[in-house]
Amino acid sequence: MIEGPVTGGARGWAFGRPLFDLAAHGYVEAEYFLSGQATTYRQAPGSDWGRDGRWLAEAKATVPFKTRMLVYRPADARRFNGSVIVSWNNVTAGYELFSGESGEILEGGYAFVAATVQRVGVHGFETNNQGLAAWDPERYGALSIPTDDASYDIFTQVARAVGPERDRGGVDPLGGLDVRRVIGIGASQSAGRLATYVNAIQPSEHAFNGFLLQIYFGRGTPLEVGSTIVNVDMTARHPNADVGTLIRQTGLTGANLIRDDLDVPVMVVNSELEAIACHGVRQPDTDRFRYWESAGTSHVAHGVSVVRAQKYRRDFGQDLPVLENMNRVAITPLYDAAIHHLNRWVAGGAPPPSQPLIAFAGDPPEVVRDANGIARGGVRLPQADAPYARHSADPLAPDILHLLRGSSLPFDPVTLDALYADESAYVALFEDAARSAVAAGVLLPRDVSPAVEEARQDYRRARGL
Repeated sequence: MIEGPVTGGARGWAFGRPLFDLAAHGYVEAEYFLSGQATTYRQAPGSDWGRDGRWLAEAKATVPFKTRMLVYRPADARRFNGSVIVSWNNVTAGYELFSGESGEILEGGYAFVAATVQRVGVHGFETNNQGLAAWDPERYGALSIPTDDASYDIFTQVARAVGPERDRGGVDPLGGLDVRRVIGIGASQSAGRLATYVNAIQPSEHAFNGFLLQIYFGRGTPLEVGSTIVNVDMTARHPNADVGTLIRQTGLTGANLIRDDLDVPVMVVNSELEAIACHGVRQPDTDRFRYWESAGTSHVAHGVSVVRAQKYRRDFGQDLPVLENMNRVAITPLYDAAIHHLNRWVAGGAPPPSQPLIAFAGDPPEVVRDANGIARGGVRLPQADAPYARHSADPLAPDILHLLRGSSLPFDPVTLDALYADESAYVALFEDAARSAVAAGVLLPRDVSPAVEEARQDYRRARGL
């Protein structure tokens, strides 16, 4: 059953909504509740849950649930491009993280659905509960997800509630839009769950037309966890550990492939950090699979942290620290390019262009770097080919919080002078690198001007201006 649009509550707004008014971009923002019975799954008896990702699941039981969907859709149906992006919201922090307000989504005419599918999103952690039901009991108190075992089927039900064959006789979250494609996306922890969905659930349910896994560590998550919350200890420290050792010690090393008998396109877009984790489970591009890994980037970038801190201040009334020298190369423009290509692909057009992989050497393998400390190979965003700093996945401290944030260590004036005569020379080289990224298909033309202006400010900051 679908209820909505949902309004009111003690707070008066939907949790995690954008910091700006979507109406100014020609979009409608509305929240809905979805309830019913969700199937839980288990590994099919006698099947192999192995490295190849060809996993077989079977229905185990059903549990009742009630959850929410936050929908952004074009107000003018003529602007709708036919594609709905359904986000598996990330709950690693103890509250929901998602973002559907990028240039590609809003200017490209997509509909976006932020789906609450995991228990923590509603019920939070036992300590410092920041789940929806605690954040606004008046609005979200009736929501319930009893176990993450139900998350896979809840995700399927969300897709069908907004898909081409949805029931339009009742409440329609898409406002009558002519939906032709549904694309599932998930980042970080959610990408791991999405990998399991792709490998074990999609082959039988066929609810999605394509998938995008972002900053994916190369391993799926279990089908059965019961009441257990599967999460990474963000406070654990590992003294004197380099990035590769930290990945291994925290259990983030890749373990399985995305199955190679896919019925729909799947794309993985990774930063340098997950490229290290996924080195042992890299797989070649095919007519149904694309894999990109980006040099000089990390799991979380400075700009994303700034926006997250602003939302945290609005939603929780508290400050969220942002590390000054964490990685400053935003991978979000790469996500937009990936969505652009993937949407064309699932509609029957050309696949995304294949990209070179980051260079590794040694045993255990380590990233090969140039004289400036930038990874060789991989997707080349302009910051990698015209750097003002040593951009990398190397953490500023040996714990997972810093591991996810990488680093951007500005070059000293002598190095900057050796690389670039002055600011105008630097900007000219950056513009050349941006044009190369556009030609390679990893940067959309609309993202060039903002990147150049940011680069100008970065150079000035590095020079202390």
